Amino acid sequence: MSDKETLHAIRAAALPLDGGARDYDALLDFVGDARFVLLGEATHGTHEFYEERARITQRLIEEKGFHAVAVEADWPDAYRVNRYVRGQGEDADADAALSGFQRFPNWMWRNTDVQAFVEWLHGHNRKNAGRQVGFYGLDLYSMFTSITEVLGYLDKVDPQAARLARERYACFDHYEEDSQHYGYTASLSLSESCEQGVIEQLNLLQQRALEYMQKDGADEAFFYAQQNARLVKNAEEYYRTMFRGRVSSWNLRDSHMAETLDALAQHLSKDGEPAKIVVWEHNSHIGDARATEVGQLGEWNVGELARKAYDGDTRLIGFSTYEGTVTAASEWDAPAEHKRVRPGMPGSYEALLHDVGIERFFLPLREAGAAREALMQRRLERAIGVIYLPRTERHSHYFSAQMARQFDAVIHIDRTSAVTPLDPGGGWHSAEPPETYPEGL
Repeated sequence: MSDKETLHAIRAAALPLDGGARDYDALLDFVGDARFVLLGEATHGTHEFYEERARITQRLIEEKGFHAVAVEADWPDAYRVNRYVRGQGEDADADAALSGFQRFPNWMWRNTDVQAFVEWLHGHNRKNAGRQVGFYGLDLYSMFTSITEVLGYLDKVDPQAARLARERYACFDHYEEDSQHYGYTASLSLSESCEQGVIEQLNLLQQRALEYMQKDGADEAFFYAQQNARLVKNAEEYYRTMFRGRVSSWNLRDSHMAETLDALAQHLSKDGEPAKIVVWEHNSHIGDARATEVGQLGEWNVGELARKAYDGDTRLIGFSTYEGTVTAASEWDAPAEHKRVRPGMPGSYEALLHDVGIERFFLPLREAGAAREALMQRRLERAIGVIYLPRTERHSHYFSAQMARQFDAVIHIDRTSAVTPLDPGGGWHSAEPPETYPEGL
């Protein structure tokens, strides 16, 4: 298919988005009776991606009866938000509920778009006396916080078990809550692995599930504690293997997120009604890895695992942008910056979708047709995470993919802007100096 034919096919299938109330009618029809709608993002710091995911999610909740939002965030921090949106806990507003997100990169969840969505969800639940919609985290970076939560739960329901749990978890004590330090020393056999203890603790908690729920009178509290114990087990393995290479640690992390999604689906299914969950994660997690070059190297991800587990019951929707600004750091644990996003590289999917000439559009790809065929061609695709390195953009942020196999649909927003952190540092407000080509010597 020639470039002209490719653009013609995409234009014919593209559904423009103008910001109106009926923007996503076609998307809701496209979702149909699917139980899992995975909404991606091409960057972790783009206002429009958060805003549009919120608009879509609100309609899925109101018109399709979705029960929960599961996001690429730590389980304990997100669960604090879950308590707030369901009218529980002590937080007075969304800003307070989101204050648990302190770990880098906190702007992913402590930003004005998430704040507005959390307030909407709180208001929605308050107006609806029936089933409450929850907010949950899928990620596994909260190992030490989750240990504290498990111990706090056991202190209430089984003090003797809490003492034994402290003995098992004491293996981590001398790492001063530095997960990577633990992983490094354990992977090199410089210290004792904590693996056996965390497995035993999860197994014991699961064995006493009925006893604890009867004693506590709340299956939700037990579920929260059980998920924290599972997270500690999986995080211990993740940090112990992260120094063996990217593929091993990536697969462990995404397996954990898929496992948590499955646990949520089981927990939230009530009275014969299967749970319906919206997922917010980066494109690299929700786009089927088998359609990408990293998949060929052995990586899998949440999108692939969800398709395998819930065949026909998932919709994977990616997001794309050509240029604009983004909130990102220049290195891990560095302050958030307000950076410019370079125009998509020639020959990339970003450049192709830009050439369609429609500022914003929804492009379904699930059904056979000329647009799907056009996006089966392998091209470069951009992924910007929490770190953006424009001077090494090709090496740092592009990989090859077949977009029509990777996603069931794509939303393209040609020019986007940086998400606004709730806690912007001085560096975020500073204007980025213009780049000059060639670089001065």
